[in-house]
Amino acid sequence: MSASADLMAQAATVRRARSTVKSTPRSKKSSTSIEAKSPPSKRARLQTPERLPQTAGKGVLNETSAVNGTLQATDPLDRPAEPQRTNAPLMTPRGSCLVTYTNNTVNVSPSKTGLPRPTTTTGHILQDACDHLIKVEPRLKPLIEKHYCHIFCPEGLAEECDPFRSLCSSIMAQQVSGAAASSIKKKFVALFQNSPAQVQSTNDQTFPTPAQVAECTVPFLRQAGLSERKAEYIKGLAEKFASGQLSAAMLINASDEEVLDKLTAVRGLGRWSVEMFACFGLKRMDVLSTGDLGVQRGMAAFMGKDVNKLKAKGGGKWKYMSEQDMLKHSEKFAPYR
Repeated sequence: MSASADLMAQAATVRRARSTVKSTPRSKKSSTSIEAKSPPSKRARLQTPERLPQTAGKGVLNETSAVNGTLQATDPLDRPAEPQRTNAPLMTPRGSCLVTYTNNTVNVSPSKTGLPRPTTTTGHILQDACDHLIKVEPRLKPLIEKHYCHIFCPEGLAEECDPFRSLCSSIMAQQVSGAAASSIKKKFVALFQNSPAQVQSTNDQTFPTPAQVAECTVPFLRQAGLSERKAEYIKGLAEKFASGQLSAAMLINASDEEVLDKLTAVRGLGRWSVEMFACFGLKRMDVLSTGDLGVQRGMAAFMGKDVNKLKAKGGGKWKYMSEQDMLKHSEKFAPYR
């Protein structure tokens, strides 16, 4: 669980409390538990919900390391992991699955792999994160215990991510409603089906490959309901994946800074979009989106600031907290920001 996710939950709590004339007992309880300092206690254990059903293809997988291509059977719920690296299995256009570490590469020298040695596993990284966050800031304990983090639980970290599909979906969703984005995506996928009858059954499993999209013209892509600019963005993204400038292997081997630099260089992908992809797609845990108003608001509320007064006062992009202050106060939460 990242500290920024906790702060976004705090912001949501504040908004709900302000929007009602009379606070419900639950709201009062939440406010009290967040603001009061929790004394040191026994190691907090997560209240783990029932395990989520695994998707088709999960179980003991033959996953490929992006370092040397070695196939190694690994438990998808307890793979070697590192908070500042990609922890999601990434799918390639050819259908293979890449992971950062396998049992074969976990003990290989960093000088050979270019990767730090993993410090934990996908089965334990969430508990490690929670223990660290509570240790450096005990007031987070009530939030952590109340909001179980499915994103970084063992099942969440076993979910496969297709980087091209995920980034395309991000571009499609920009400045439109969720329903509109879903409709555009469905029409986009249908453009590459062999028969119109398949339109109603299209899903992410039939998403086109980068090579297929790169070969299309912008007018053809616009038939899905995309604006001309978005169609250009998606075609450009596809060309970079098709040429190898971007790849699942690169996204696994790259550092957090390299992922940000490589992807923000693509037209249509801003810093916020890349940060959301790094956190929710690649499952990297040390992502602090300072430009996200929800994170800003949550951090400001947690620091005891009157967020409503700050909102009314204005102040542009940094109306709740400056980026410098956010980075300063978040240092102690690394590498689980």
